[in-house]
Amino acid sequence: MAARTLQNDQRGAVFVELAILLPIVVTVFFGSIDLLYLLYQWNAAAKAVEVGARIAAVSDPVAAGLNGLSDQAVLNGTPPGGTMPLFSVSCDGRLATCTCSGTCVGMAENSYSAAAMNRLIFGRGSTSCGKIQSDHSAGMCDLLWSITSANVVVVYQQTGLGYAGRPGGPVPTITVSLQNMQFELFFLSPFLGKSIAMPAMTTTITAEDLCSGGGMGSCD
Repeated sequence: MAARTLQNDQRGAVFVELAILLPIVVTVFFGSIDLLYLLYQWNAAAKAVEVGARIAAVSDPVAAGLNGLSDQAVLNGTPPGGTMPLFSVSCDGRLATCTCSGTCVGMAENSYSAAAMNRLIFGRGSTSCGKIQSDHSAGMCDLLWSITSANVVVVYQQTGLGYAGRPGGPVPTITVSLQNMQFELFFLSPFLGKSIAMPAMTTTITAEDLCSGGGMGSCD
């Protein structure tokens, strides 16, 4: 009789169900938070490369000496106003180097400018993240704090705009890329690891003044 009573006893069943379901509910809840944070990082990274490209279009190039290629083309036989010789300059923040292919007469072998790269990362007039005074002064890391120069590659490529001897230098197409970034996770890190790789982000824009003087004549 006692065994039959014990078999039909339903008391405590709720606690058993709770013990089974609670870990699942908690995992789904906190996993959703991590997923939303992952989407935030994705969007922030995409916006950051757009900001970096925009700054690069109107600032001293990371490849120091790039502005002189228009004059160098004339000095090396291209008629003034003629088509600029083709070139492609890639500046890697992780290696702190710039490499040039094509016609690069007048550029030093390693013309990397850390100051110009930092302008993309920290914004105009700043040397660290989080000190923006306006949207105009925001840098890449103000949008996503984990961005450093080691994650940024800037490519300047002659694509047919501008001309030899143009005041202010050539008009290359600028491509800014974010590479080797990681999504940061919190609650799901025991299952997926603390971070997972973020796909590379790339934005392309046409150069303008390539001068941090804001068109005031302070750049060569």
